[in-house]
Amino acid sequence: MRLAQLVEAGRTPGLPLRLDLAGETLELQRLLRVLPGQRYVGLALWRGRPVLAKLLVGAKAERHFQRELEGVRLLAEQGLCTPELLSEGIVPGQGGWLLFDYLDDAQSLADSWREVEAQAPLSAPQQAVLGEALGAIAGLHARGLWQSDLHLDNLLRHAGQLYLIDGGGVRAEQAGQPLSQARVLQNLGVFFAQLPAVLEPHLEELLVHYLLVNGEHGIPLELLQVEVNRVRRWRLGDFMRKVVRDCSQFSVFRGASRLCAVVRAEQPALAPLLADPDAALAQGRSLKQGGTATVAAVRIGDRQVLLKRYNIKGWAHWLKRFWRPSRAWHSWCEGNRLAFLGIATPQPLAVLERRWCWLRGRAYLVTAYCEGEDLIARFQPYLNSAPPEAELLALDQLFAALLRERISHGDFKGHNLFWSEGRWTLIDLDAMQQHRSARSFARAYARDRARFLRNWSQESALYRLLDERLPVL
Repeated sequence: MRLAQLVEAGRTPGLPLRLDLAGETLELQRLLRVLPGQRYVGLALWRGRPVLAKLLVGAKAERHFQRELEGVRLLAEQGLCTPELLSEGIVPGQGGWLLFDYLDDAQSLADSWREVEAQAPLSAPQQAVLGEALGAIAGLHARGLWQSDLHLDNLLRHAGQLYLIDGGGVRAEQAGQPLSQARVLQNLGVFFAQLPAVLEPHLEELLVHYLLVNGEHGIPLELLQVEVNRVRRWRLGDFMRKVVRDCSQFSVFRGASRLCAVVRAEQPALAPLLADPDAALAQGRSLKQGGTATVAAVRIGDRQVLLKRYNIKGWAHWLKRFWRPSRAWHSWCEGNRLAFLGIATPQPLAVLERRWCWLRGRAYLVTAYCEGEDLIARFQPYLNSAPPEAELLALDQLFAALLRERISHGDFKGHNLFWSEGRWTLIDLDAMQQHRSARSFARAYARDRARFLRNWSQESALYRLLDERLPVL
């Protein structure tokens, strides 16, 4: 196959794929990242050895190739640890390629972070991972470079060394001279904005790892926090736009008869369920048979998922619902919002709206199945005593996160919180809202808090304990 033909290969070209690169053969064996019609990154065989191949095609191929090549050369010229570039080239009208030494068994710092992410904030293992990342970033900044697409996936640990990858995001201010304070703050803001917000009180402690390698500038915490908040708002907005459109993470179809969004990696497994969700509900284990919603646990392969159908009770109900986004769609968006913000909720897997000439009818939501007890059952033995401190601390952390992000639930009863994997998980997000205004959030939070406390009698010791413990705005 010629390089130009990759433009038409789509998201999942057949593998292995043999490509002619200026008279030499490259056999693409496994894809690691795909931007259809533009970029294909994967493991390949070239001259009998494994390589990491970056193949750039389409109208922007030449520009992307030059950017990648310039970044790779900047890293190498400044003596920074990066995989060796073995071959590069571009064919006008077809595309370009960069072939790198393949680091077998390398582990990204993102994978290392996922192994320790659930630990208490800034545990020793967490500090080790983040300290290693900050040391590498500081080394980059000390040489006048920065990574515009800075994240833990672009740092690979291999054979005791940390490698910087993805030259396409590498930029230079003045190569060989330390980066300016303004650019340092901007780049560190990108890095810290991707970490859980519970780590924000530990920014100063984490910065020590950076300053030990690059102490050229002081880092004002107030200015860094402003930058972190700015980037975090942008990242959330960018992610929420992806949730509702077709992209590498989500498959979204909009038509006159249906709207369907599904996590792309889950699409093959969920296809039979989404083809006939009513049959899946009938065959599943019924959890709720209500007028407005029907819920069942459905087995998909060797796991269970939760399938919820939002019913239309009649013509009057349909007239109220057809013109606005369904409750399933709202729950899909808000569930993804919570997951992005690190607030526990069952992972949204898919949403389906039935439509007639674009007018909405029944809707279905598929999420991961949440094992565990709800709050009412969990706290029932402690009506006149105190629940375990770990569960109270987890409740404190949940309320702190909701306050920090200005999120109201809208139906904060005990049956909508489950104790699962050491934390409280929120379900039933039909009325959830993230507020822009502090005033509107304060009113909504007061209603949430009052509804939460109504789970228990005011005369009970548990009610008094929680009333004293929960924050008041």
